[in-house]
Amino acid sequence: MHSEQQFTDLDLIVVGAGMVGLTAALAVQRYGFKVLVIDGREDDFLAQADRMAESCSDFENIDSYDNRVSALTCASENILDNLHVWSKIAALRHSPYRHMQVWDGEGSGSVHFSGAQIQQQHLGHIVENKVALAALLATAEECSLPVLGGAKVVAMSEPQTGRRQLTCQLSVNSGEPEERSFSAKLIVGADGAMSKIRQLAAIPLWQWDYGHHAIVATVATERENQSTAWQRFTSDGPLAFLPLANSHLSSIVWSTSPAHASRLMAMDDQQFSAALGREFEQRLGAVTKVCQRAVFPLRQRHAKHYVQQGLALIGDACHTIHPLAGQGVNLGLLDAAVLAETLNRGRQRGQSIDSEALLKQFQRARHGDNLKMSATMQAFKWLFDPQPAPLTIARNFGMNLLDKAAPLKQHIMQQAMGLSGELPQLARQKMPE
Repeated sequence: MHSEQQFTDLDLIVVGAGMVGLTAALAVQRYGFKVLVIDGREDDFLAQADRMAESCSDFENIDSYDNRVSALTCASENILDNLHVWSKIAALRHSPYRHMQVWDGEGSGSVHFSGAQIQQQHLGHIVENKVALAALLATAEECSLPVLGGAKVVAMSEPQTGRRQLTCQLSVNSGEPEERSFSAKLIVGADGAMSKIRQLAAIPLWQWDYGHHAIVATVATERENQSTAWQRFTSDGPLAFLPLANSHLSSIVWSTSPAHASRLMAMDDQQFSAALGREFEQRLGAVTKVCQRAVFPLRQRHAKHYVQQGLALIGDACHTIHPLAGQGVNLGLLDAAVLAETLNRGRQRGQSIDSEALLKQFQRARHGDNLKMSATMQAFKWLFDPQPAPLTIARNFGMNLLDKAAPLKQHIMQQAMGLSGELPQLARQKMPE
């Protein structure tokens, strides 16, 4: 139950109780801001955490695994650790990956990355989205962070007297929705790719289709996953096998043309397993079981700006990229950490957190990095699309050359792990309490 006092005199309202929204709310709360999280989904979020946690105890049951996973970097691990979330993830289940094997299905090019090459125990962790969400919700409950489900945003006011007002339709005991308004100095849109906050703020997007649909599923293989993230580039798109906590299970992301995805989804499990094994060159032996298949279209989006007076967008609300490098949620978690740090720094200087000048500091810190990652993913996709023979030969030669170039590989790994460049304090090693 929430008290009315939790909904008044708010510094921030975070819209969206997903991984990025909850991380942002916990981060700003850590800096002493008063925050409310609202989400349009009907579920009782805090009860959901217990249900999710219960399903994680059965490591052997393939059906207990979420088919949506995230490859969390060391920077993301640090953010979640500093917010007291990581220990709960570790207590449920996660899978460190120590190696990454990438190869060109159209030639002989391959690259092997290993944490040992940069004196690290691992390159990152594969974490089921439901595990991360359960850990975040449990932490929210511990910290008395108010999370209000069933609150669908229908309107947002222009900033007035230093505050914005959100009008929501609240679902109450499955009766007629009630209209309720909340106000805060700053509204944070963390409500996903189809963000209602972005639409209400009339913030324009650059966007285009990748021409790919992604199939996700949990699969069992004859051989162990070897704590390795595997990625094969095919003529139709990349196929990734990501290691799960059970060493014979992997989470797959198969990006392919919409027509091919449609044919694959129409297959029965046996046919799909056989097709998947062939496409993966049987690197882990036969695919012995597949479950929880889902498919979704891939589209790149990037908001032309992230902020207005009294408003900021983070995560998928302002950028979505191709999943081939698993960087989407990591960018969102960095958005959350940088926003919290920017607001705290501004308050210490006497600036109001709704100030557009202050919020533009957050935008400058994140817009360039996010655009650079978007451009990199677009370049990778183009490079591995069907190309004339000379370019395919050059691509394979380049991959084999990279595999032997230790300093360049180390630099790429440092970047991919989020260990290079300007990092917010939360993304560095353990912070003092």
